Amino acid sequence: MSTKIIYGLFGDDDIMMDGIKKIFANNIAIHEVYTPFPVHGLDKLLHKSAPDQATRDKFKDTRLTYATFCFGLYGVTLASLMTFYIMNYDWQQDIGGKPSFDWFHNMPAFVPVMFELTVFCAAHLTCWVYMFINNMYFGAPAQNPDPRTTDDKFLVEIISDDLENVKKVLIDAGVEEITIKDA
Repeated sequence: MSTKIIYGLFGDDDIMMDGIKKIFANNIAIHEVYTPFPVHGLDKLLHKSAPDQATRDKFKDTRLTYATFCFGLYGVTLASLMTFYIMNYDWQQDIGGKPSFDWFHNMPAFVPVMFELTVFCAAHLTCWVYMFINNMYFGAPAQNPDPRTTDDKFLVEIISDDLENVKKVLIDAGVEEITIKDA
């Protein structure tokens, strides 16, 4: 028997979630899931309910939040150093009798600048890292097997040797369409 890639296309996210539970109940490993929007609870379902350890490891929690936190720290540090440098060396001004060399006491005036630069660095650098990790840079080939999943369909990708069993389980799970390709 040759290994095949089986795509099951769902029309609704709730039907897909129930279908994934049925797929896992039959000890079938899911290779990938394509959705047009984030589906609440899908990551936990794929990570916790998978029938084998390899699938659970594939869908483990992301470390992108840690990177975002570090980028936010970078932003607030950059804003603090920038305001300190501007206030003490680049553009010294005596405003309202406040000494320009005392950044700590004048820091509340710079909170909006620090906040905005923190959010700016965290958001933009996280987007760049996300696109780099997922090979979504300019000129990268499309990885989506069915363009309808960017509009309103949900796709489950299974790699298996047992074609008939997987097709039967997918039909029981409520798929609208099954597509089979060589691996």
